[in-house]
Parts: sequence; structure tokens; C-alpha cells
Amino acid sequence: MNKILIIDDEEQLCWALEKGLRQEGYQVITSTRGKEGLELIRNELPSLVILDLKMPEMDGLEVLVKAKDLIPKLPVIMITAHGSIDTAIEAMKLGAIDYISKPFDLNELKLIVKQALMVNRLQEEVVFLRSELNRKHGRILGDSPAIQEVNTLVERVADSNATVMITGESGTGKEVAALSIHHLSYRREKPYVPINCAALPESLLESELFGHEKGAFTGAAVRKSGRFELADKGTLFLDEVTEMPLSMQVKLLRVLQERQFERVGGTESISIDVRVIAATNRDPLECIKNGTFREDLYYRLNVLPIHIPPLRERAADIPLLTRHFLKIYNPAKEQGISSEVMGLLINYKWPGNIRELQNVIERAVILSQGNDILVHHLPKEIQEVEIIKSGTDQVILNFPDKGISFDEVEREFIFKALEKSSGNQTEAAHLLGITRSALLYRAQKYEIKL
Repeated sequence: MNKILIIDDEEQLCWALEKGLRQEGYQVITSTRGKEGLELIRNELPSLVILDLKMPEMDGLEVLVKAKDLIPKLPVIMITAHGSIDTAIEAMKLGAIDYISKPFDLNELKLIVKQALMVNRLQEEVVFLRSELNRKHGRILGDSPAIQEVNTLVERVADSNATVMITGESGTGKEVAALSIHHLSYRREKPYVPINCAALPESLLESELFGHEKGAFTGAAVRKSGRFELADKGTLFLDEVTEMPLSMQVKLLRVLQERQFERVGGTESISIDVRVIAATNRDPLECIKNGTFREDLYYRLNVLPIHIPPLRERAADIPLLTRHFLKIYNPAKEQGISSEVMGLLINYKWPGNIRELQNVIERAVILSQGNDILVHHLPKEIQEVEIIKSGTDQVILNFPDKGISFDEVEREFIFKALEKSSGNQTEAAHLLGITRSALLYRAQKYEIKL
């Protein structure tokens, strides 16, 4: 239900508007003072504010500015006196979405409110769809500080032409990060071309990277363009680059330095404009020490390093990732999950990282047949995990045996964190392993007073 806040110093007008808007099914709260109205905005998180322009103590423009500081996207409709059009326009410049002049017809105001809420809802849907588009194109999902830092770094390096080296264990999302860099860059409309350097023998890898001329070797019946050529003006992603044979590393280094190459069996130099992103699940410095990776190639690739932490180091993201995968594999229903299952998922070490979690959730959805996910739906190695407890600091949640929705779990965790931090938002966000802005968003989502 949409919650509307009316701030007007005329008590009779507040009463009339409250009565009329409640008839339309809205929840309505009122205030006759600007400062009190701001407190209600902070504590009640209304969907829309109807604000009088002329008030004692604090006028409407000042309230409007402070309200926008609290909730930037909050829709505000100004009530103006006859002949105050210039001031109303000033209010629009400061962020009000509409205004209505006294005396006004209640039905006219109802229509303005309905349209404003509709526009706000559509704007929220656009933001959601854009976030889903970013996720589809590779944004790493997570609210933990570690992943927020990775996503921030991805955004910062996206428009650079410098090479990027992404490190991290298998299944952490290295290709996801590479795809995100490409999608956020000015090269987004050009090709994104991936190749796994460990999946091909040396003879085929050279042809795949640089292409070949007709007759260059047995079976080369036609000229073939390589991945570098196909990625011209776009991005080439070299996955597991530390597995590349040393002889190929020399050739790769030359291409990175000179920005040109020859096809296998050819003599023509081909110039290319390619953004190169490399990734590996091994420690490049250890590979250099062992003599399997060239030091000069490492420094050529490692201009902008990004490390993606394993899932066990960001356990705070597991509930969010679990919900994400549940929506993928059971989109028709919000599936319940027992507290014991969530405890096992959070405490499991996840050697296969996000890829393993995704497989576990897919399996659980299939085995549960749409019912609540219970312990016996998990693989044996996860069922046997020992739940780590931390004495008096552990968070105790009262879950029903039949399970609980993710929204209820998340809401309860937020309450517990706020209780433990005595209402300190920054500390509560730290306890939850998320940013303060993420905490504020979730508090608004679940109508939690901060």
C-alpha cells in the first residue's frame, strides 16, 4: 500500500486531504510543521509527499530541499497559493514533480497523485531493468564490501584501453567481470571474443588467436580469421592465460607491444585495435617463479589488476546469490528454505565457488519439486558441514520448521543487526557485511524505521 505524507499548516486541509486519499486506498499520515514532516520522511519512508509551499517555522522550499537530501527519488507535489506560480516553478527546479494551486479540486489532486505514483513506479522498474541488464551482461552480484570494491574497480577501468589481469579461483566470476568491463566500455557495440588458452593444444591455439592462410597446414582449406582479428575495435578475453605454452607467450607479447600480427602461413602484417583482458586461476608470480609464465608478459598484462575473492571470503553474499539462483530455476514461485539449510550454505567452504553454489541450488530445486528446500536436498558434503557458532555474539533467529521466505530472513537479520548496533546504521551495515546504502535500500524495502 502506498503511504502518502501531507505537510500543511492548515489542520482542516490536512484532515480533508487525509479523508479523501484514504478513500482511494492510500495510507495517509499528516503533519502541520516542516521539521516534524522531515522526521516523518526519515522514519516513515513515504511513497509520496504533498507539501504546502507557505508554512511558518520552515517554508516548503526548505523542506523540499532537505527531503530530497534524505530520499533523492521521493516524489513531492507542492501546494501553492494563487499567484505563486514563479515560486512553484522554483520548486520544480529543486525536485518537485508537480504542483497544484489553491483552491483546488480534490479529484484533480487525486489524479495528480495517481499519475505521480505511476511515474515513480515506472522509474523504479526502469532502474530495476537496467540493473538486470547489467547483471545479464556480467555485473558481479553481491553486497559485501569485497564485491562492491570489485564492481567499483570494474567501472573505473572500463573505458581505459590498458590491459587488465583478473585473478581468482575457478568459479569466482572472472569471465563475468571481463564481460562487465566490455559492456561498460565505449567498445560495447563491438565484438567481445573469449578464448580459453588451456583448452587448445599449441598448434591449434596459434591458429585460433592469429588465424591462418589457405594451405598453411594440412586441413587449412580456406583462409581463417583469428580471435584477434575478430575482436578488432572490441575486446579479447584470454582465459587461463598462464596455461599458454611459452612459445605462444612470446608471440602474444609481440602482438601486445606492436598491435599487429601475421596469420599462420602468411606474410601480411595485420594491424588491430583490441582491448585485451586476461584471467587466470593460478598465482602468476608463482608461475613466473616456476618458469611456466614469462615475467615480461605478466607486466604487459598486469597494468590494471583485479582480484575476485573466493565465495568463502564473502559469505554475506550467499543468501543474495541463493535467492538469485532460486529465481532462475524456479521463477514461478518464491521457494522457501529452512534455516538449517541456510546455515549449512553459509558455513560450507565452496571450493567450486559461485559455480558450485549455482549447481547446488539447481539440484535442490529439482529434488524439492517446488516445496521448501530441506537439508536432505543438499549434497552429502554440505549436509555434513559443522555450523560455526560464536558464543554470545551469534545471531539467533526463530524460524518455523516448515521454512521461511528470504525476505523474512533478510528482514530479521536487519532487525538483529540494528538491535546489536543500538541503531547505528554504519555499524549495522558492517555487521551484515554490506554497504550503508545497501542497508538503507533494504530498510526502505521492508519498511524498517532507522
